[in-house]
Amino acid sequence: MNQWINLTALGQIVVVGLLCGAGLPALFAVGLWLLSDPRGRMRLAAAGEESSEVHAGPVTVAAAGLCFAIVLAAIGWGIYFIVAGS
Repeated sequence: MNQWINLTALGQIVVVGLLCGAGLPALFAVGLWLLSDPRGRMRLAAAGEESSEVHAGPVTVAAAGLCFAIVLAAIGWGIYFIVAGS
């Protein structure tokens, strides 16, 4: 450890920054992608049907809901952490 820079703390800041700064938006994007259900659109196109309404299956909706719940929990934890610290 350097007397000017605490490398352990700097490493922790980088990890948390990557998880919250890139990880949560990526998890939100995965949830949106799961809800878009590209396989359903491909099935409709292959059958020759044209419909703008494509519904995802229950498993993909549950997985997307889990992604959104994790993002909301992280946001709630961050707000709690800020409020409790002041």
